[in-house]
Formats: sequence, structure tokens, C-alpha cells
Amino acid sequence: MALNVKIMKVFIVYAHPEPQSFNAELLKYSVQVLQEAGHQVQVSDLYAMKWKAVADRDDFPWLDAGERLVYGSASGKAFTEKTQLPEIEAEQQKLRWADFVIFQFPLWWYSMPAILKGWVDRVYALKFAYGVGEHSGEKWGDRFGEGTLKGRKAMVVMTMGGREAHYGPRGVNGYIEDLLWPIQHGIFFYPGMDPLPAFTAFEVGHRAAPEEFEKIKSDYRARLLTLETTPIIQYRSQNGGDYDGQQVLKPGREGKGVTGLAIHQINPRVKSYGGEA
Repeated sequence: MALNVKIMKVFIVYAHPEPQSFNAELLKYSVQVLQEAGHQVQVSDLYAMKWKAVADRDDFPWLDAGERLVYGSASGKAFTEKTQLPEIEAEQQKLRWADFVIFQFPLWWYSMPAILKGWVDRVYALKFAYGVGEHSGEKWGDRFGEGTLKGRKAMVVMTMGGREAHYGPRGVNGYIEDLLWPIQHGIFFYPGMDPLPAFTAFEVGHRAAPEEFEKIKSDYRARLLTLETTPIIQYRSQNGGDYDGQQVLKPGREGKGVTGLAIHQINPRVKSYGGEA
């Protein structure tokens, strides 16, 4: 291991149903690489855990049968009164433990598998991941750059069957940065984690040649060994002065030629759908 490398605690939330898949191989490889570099690793293999994806009243056995379920409020009560189900609390503890969080999954219908979304729905309880801080005037909570998970970094590791060009700024599937916006800006940045650019593997299918998989693994190794030094996506913090009292970006803050979701980044790589910045 190189000298002066910061030792990190890495939490991988993994969502793929097939143990013989390339995703499973990539997961095992990543754990090996990280541990050999001296990092600590925890993995939540959601399919192997048979994680319950549905957020419903079964999460609150203390709720009266005739009482209306407001899931967010119930999750906040369970969190503050320490009556959460053990599996939910265990995942929250892993997030607290971590310095770095990885979501690894295949892109299914332009999003993450339902089991991973269900993990977020259930684990991100009120007062744990949102609904914290002052909510009045120009400040509407400690979120988007602030919050309970501030101080951590996070990254998406995602495989796709389509070509890289399909996910470019003018690609038919939509720009990959826009597809990942709900995860990177929402699930990661909202509660305070700083996202790194995603590690994306294109044209991954059962017919891919072994040498292509080896190239992906090699590229992933390089990323894993530079987690601490890879520049983050510089999203604008909500309470840093760029947004008005309604949390709307102030005029002119986006810079010349910047459009779309890129206006919420300080130095976007792609300013508009016309091409690279």
C-alpha cells in the first residue's frame, strides 16, 4: 500500500440478484482491492439479505390497527423513540460507521433496482436522513450539502447494456448525469454526502468478452485506489448563498451557457446539451 494513504471505512450497498453475474464478480473484486489497500469494508448484499423493499405499516408494529399510516412521520417517531425494526437500525449504523458509501447496481429501466430504492425508502428515516435543522425564512433545513451524513463521500457503481454514446449529452437514452441526478444530488447530497462521479461500465452483457470484463475491473481498481483524491461533483449547497428564500437559484449564478440540471453545479463538466464544457 502506498504511504500516506488515508484508511477509510467503506460501506457498499449492493443490488444484483445473481451470484454468478459480472456484478457479483466486481463486488468481490472491489472488497479484495479495498482490503488489500488497508481499508475496512462492510457490504449489504440486499438480495442475499432478502431485504424487504416495500415501505409499509409492517415497519411499525407498534402502530394501532385503525391508525392512519403517514410513513415519514411514523419513521421519525420510530427513530427518535428507538422503536425501529432491527434491520433498519442496522443499516443506519453502517451509514454512520462509513467514511465512504458505494451503491453498486445494474441500470434497470433508467433507474436502480426496486430493492435498492426500497432500502433508501426504509433506511432514510425522518430525523435520520432528512427533516433536520431550522425550517424557516431562507433556510429550509440542513440539506443539500448539510445534514446528518455530512463528512462522508459516496459513489455510484453502475453497469449498463447500452453503448456509452447512448448516455452522452445528446444520446438517445439521455445524459447519464441527468439519469443519476436523483441518486447523486438527492440520495447522496441531500443528507450531506459529497458524491464522486459515477463509475460506469457500458455494454456489459452475458456475451461480453472476458478481456472486456478484465478492462472494467482494471479501471475500477484504479478508481478504488484513488477514492480520497478523486474530485467530487461540486453541487451548490442550499444554504451557501446561491439560492433565494424559496430555495430557487438566484439569477446569473449558473454562468453563461449553463442549462438544465447543470445549473446546480459550480463547475459543470457539460454546460449544456451542446457539448463538453
